[in-house]
Amino acid sequence: MAKKKLLLLAHKLLSAMLSLLFHNGRNNSNKHQPPLSKAAATPPPDGRGARRPPAPAQAQHTTLVVDVDAALLRSGGDLFPYFMLVALEAGGFLRGLLLLLLYPLLLLMGRRGAAAVRTMAAVSFCGLRAGARFRAGRAVLPKWLMEDVAAEAFDALRAAAAAGEGRPAAVVVCATAMPRVMVEGFLREYLGVEAVVAPEMKVLWGFYSGAMEDADHKHKVVAATAEGKEVVGFAGSPEFLQHPLARCCKEIFLVSSDERSRWRPLARDKYPKPMVFHDGRLAFRPTAAHTLAMFAWLPFGAALGAARLAVALAAPYRYSTPLLAATGMSWRLKGGRPALPSGGRGQLFVCNHRTLIDPVYVSVALDRQVRAVSYSLSRLSELISPIGRTVRLTRDRGSDGAVMARLLDGGDLVVVCPEGTTCREPYLLRFSPLFAELSDDVVPVGIAVETSMFYATTAGGLKCFDPLYYMVNPRMCYTVQFLDKVDTSPVRSGAAPSTDMANLVQRKMGDALGYGCTMLTRKDKYLMLAGNDGVVRSSDDKSAAATTGAAATAGKKKDKSTEKKN
Repeated sequence: MAKKKLLLLAHKLLSAMLSLLFHNGRNNSNKHQPPLSKAAATPPPDGRGARRPPAPAQAQHTTLVVDVDAALLRSGGDLFPYFMLVALEAGGFLRGLLLLLLYPLLLLMGRRGAAAVRTMAAVSFCGLRAGARFRAGRAVLPKWLMEDVAAEAFDALRAAAAAGEGRPAAVVVCATAMPRVMVEGFLREYLGVEAVVAPEMKVLWGFYSGAMEDADHKHKVVAATAEGKEVVGFAGSPEFLQHPLARCCKEIFLVSSDERSRWRPLARDKYPKPMVFHDGRLAFRPTAAHTLAMFAWLPFGAALGAARLAVALAAPYRYSTPLLAATGMSWRLKGGRPALPSGGRGQLFVCNHRTLIDPVYVSVALDRQVRAVSYSLSRLSELISPIGRTVRLTRDRGSDGAVMARLLDGGDLVVVCPEGTTCREPYLLRFSPLFAELSDDVVPVGIAVETSMFYATTAGGLKCFDPLYYMVNPRMCYTVQFLDKVDTSPVRSGAAPSTDMANLVQRKMGDALGYGCTMLTRKDKYLMLAGNDGVVRSSDDKSAAATTGAAATAGKKKDKSTEKKN
């Protein structure tokens, strides 16, 4: 019964929006409609608001104004989690703790009111460095905003923006109380809106002052753009009627809180753009209650993490595994273990990359020591690794291939992650084909990770803390799945290109894990999340570059002195 009511509500909303936007207009210029219902979609019988053939200009131009906070998002205008994300991810734990301590005051202000929003903005932004690309706004917030989007509201927005019956697509304008720097990237990139009306954060000497200024100029631009067009509002709160944009709307559809409470989250397969990359340490939505639980857990989590690390470093696998599982740090083996070579050449294991400790759990699942190869790893991560020293690669194809071939010739079990970087979401990045040229067969290993509080990866933060964040989680679980061996001898004999073999292994692993295969790379990830190519320069590289630069400078000086002498 509940499911039928939900489907009926979605049908009513979609039908109303389609009927209003793509068929006929109404002649009520400023009549605000009641909460969305059958009466809102059907004109009254007395002729007021009756349908009539629209004017040519109205038939060709439509503008939809969407209230993001109360209509598009299921949270219904509760913006505290988003400001907490900015406070924690961009400002740190102390700033987040200050915002949490102010939560009772925000409740007294009315946490959805203008005063509460300005207070949250001041605490979250004051003192942060401003830039052309605010990292939290493009790398952290889109994931949580997308998970908060209501499927019914999204369908209405997409229906309004789609072309229909020979009419051009509608102009979608989104209004929100959150600062523009928090939401504009998400709304434009993932939802395809054409205009965002939001407050601006004031900047002094390159830093956010914490003060917000209203987007009055943007209201005027939108109002001028809407002249001569059929403007329809889609809101979830009567407070939107006081918004300057509401005066431009000929009709406003209001969704009641009872109806919104029954809305469903947008399914991942309905996302307009796959959410492959995102950053930030938090693996949960930071509501006030969840954030309070996190701060209460941190002292216990730090002590527990230290104990877990000591057990992992000191005890053999057969003893450490049950001890760690008793503390919430578990793992499971899906399927069986592969047959290992008894002598001669070693075995190459190819696994997807979820965290820095993937090779550790491959070693635990095999109950054998392995050699992990990595492009970049902090000294701290090497020191606390229970499988010994990691072999560093240089991203030079020839030298890296020679290093891995030497390890295999020595009989080692070598673990390589051809994605080149970690991916949190259920996707696989493009596999580098180098592994297919090193051995006659490889063993694909599917890795899945579940954490409850913190992510153990980062693109813009300090990577040396990645294992520590994993250890501090209240509970976590690694799943290791060994797939059937893949014959890569055609690559070594020249009968097949290595790229085709790499794509084959990627597809097999994606099918086993239920992950989507992409052609995105490490560079794509870091350009989006951190604004760089993701290449870490070692001290040797820097010294070599400095030596080369000094030599070049000396050569130029010598050439100039020679020219003067001649």
